[in-house]
Amino acid sequence: MATVLTQGGSPPSADGTNSPTESKGSNINVSSETLSSIPPLGIALAERRFWFQRASSYDPTAIATQVSVFDDPDTAEKYQPRPDWENIHRFDPLERWTWGEEHRLIRKIDWRIMVWACIMFMALELDRANIGQALTDNFLGDLHMTTNDYNLGNSIFKLAFLCAELPSQLVSKWMGPDRWIPSQMVLWSIVATAQFWLQGRTSFLACRALLGILQGGFIPDVILYLSYFYKHHELSLRLGFFWTAMSIADIASALLAYGLLHMRGVQGHAGWRWLFLIEGLMTLVIGIFAFVLMPAGPCHTASWFRGKNGWFTEKEEKIIVNRVIREDPSKSDMHNREPITPRLLWQSLKDFDLWPIYILGLVFQMPMAPIGQYLTLTLRGLHFDTFQANLLTIPYTVIHMITMLGITYLGEIFNELTLIAASGQIWALPFLIYLNSVDTAGVNRWVIYAVTTLLLGYPNAHPIQVGWNSRNSNTVRSRTVSAACYNMFVQAGGIVSSNIYRKDDAPLYRRANKQLLAICCMNIALYVLVKAYYLFRNKQKAREWEAMTTEARLEYLATTTDKGNKRLDFRFQH
Repeated sequence: MATVLTQGGSPPSADGTNSPTESKGSNINVSSETLSSIPPLGIALAERRFWFQRASSYDPTAIATQVSVFDDPDTAEKYQPRPDWENIHRFDPLERWTWGEEHRLIRKIDWRIMVWACIMFMALELDRANIGQALTDNFLGDLHMTTNDYNLGNSIFKLAFLCAELPSQLVSKWMGPDRWIPSQMVLWSIVATAQFWLQGRTSFLACRALLGILQGGFIPDVILYLSYFYKHHELSLRLGFFWTAMSIADIASALLAYGLLHMRGVQGHAGWRWLFLIEGLMTLVIGIFAFVLMPAGPCHTASWFRGKNGWFTEKEEKIIVNRVIREDPSKSDMHNREPITPRLLWQSLKDFDLWPIYILGLVFQMPMAPIGQYLTLTLRGLHFDTFQANLLTIPYTVIHMITMLGITYLGEIFNELTLIAASGQIWALPFLIYLNSVDTAGVNRWVIYAVTTLLLGYPNAHPIQVGWNSRNSNTVRSRTVSAACYNMFVQAGGIVSSNIYRKDDAPLYRRANKQLLAICCMNIALYVLVKAYYLFRNKQKAREWEAMTTEARLEYLATTTDKGNKRLDFRFQH
């Protein structure tokens, strides 16, 4: 993970005393009287991030509290949470808990917080992706539009989504995500439902723009919210499940479309109109429930709906707060309803150390996205009917879920983000080479379907990169802005992707497929360069830090104006 270094000494041993071997330059002496008053810490090696990594000797009664900057009296005061932090009343550096308590609590957080976050994301995906199912029901013909109009609608949606990302994050930081996210959902569900009454190109483009504006920022808003409850590696894995929920929504959408599109002719309306209406109303219901199912934070779960005592006991609140803050002290540097000032916004935007991840966000989905956007139209062109075309999108979605979760786990197990994230490009490469090497017009339609399905089942690095971006931000202020910036670059990449397959290149898109292959090759090289950049930056910081004496380090911690990932005691994750 991204690292905040403790001052000079070695981590305490299991009995709470310092290891006899001290780091170079450390001359800190702690009296035995002081040590005897400090509860013992857990052994760092005892931590197993995932259930299948736990050895047979796993002891649920062992202390799970890990060493942090708060265990060194010289550094603790430098990282002390601000007095108006919303969880300050549960912060206690002497709090200890067992592995059994921690793992039970994580499962409880998963059920109470994470499951609902996934349900909300599924609602988002239903309302932004059901346009693909509508295409198979003569959507373009009914509205007298062409594929170029469809491309324009996708581009407008993504541009509006992109432009709304940062303003939405700023509103969320001011209001609190527990208030803003449900408001977003209710507002966009109204627009999604109104698509029932689309009349032509103008109303189609207007609705796509409004949906983009109202949905933009939802994803980084939720990610910021989840960071209040989870440690970094836990969040990365759960983001894998978060995007898996999107894939589940795509499967559900295909199944719903199979039924709803059969309503063509009911009340004299097309099936795609009923699709938009019913799925929009489903989101409205979820948005209303979100107002009462999203607590402001781990210490503020009590309400008339959630119970007067809330979801967590006092002990559980202390564990949530202290385990998260011990891993990342920067999570206490802003109140959860504190707005970001223009000066803080500018500081975050000009953080050049996060731009390599932004650039990856721009290009990493481009080799696959156009093929995915046109999949249902491609299947219709291969003479599959409306309902077959929708059902045939399910297999690639299932493969995509499995591979995405797989690389998310691997990235954490091997502590290697960059090269694992690059595996999606390596996966896609042979299939893109095939599409550029054969005359697809003469190939059996099931072969084309199989190649396309396997290509779109690539291991998506999105969860890894979102968590990576969050870790390398290292302040709440920067994390808020960087999450929006990263997603803006992803949406910008989507705009480019929406315009790679053009009408004058249809139906085989030979020119476009060559472009996709070139982008894929470029991306592989780009991941290697990003890895090299973060290695260089860490070595640069390490040289300066290691050249300082213990006294100089303490003076730096006390007086530095460096913030977030610019601090010399911070190391970038890669």
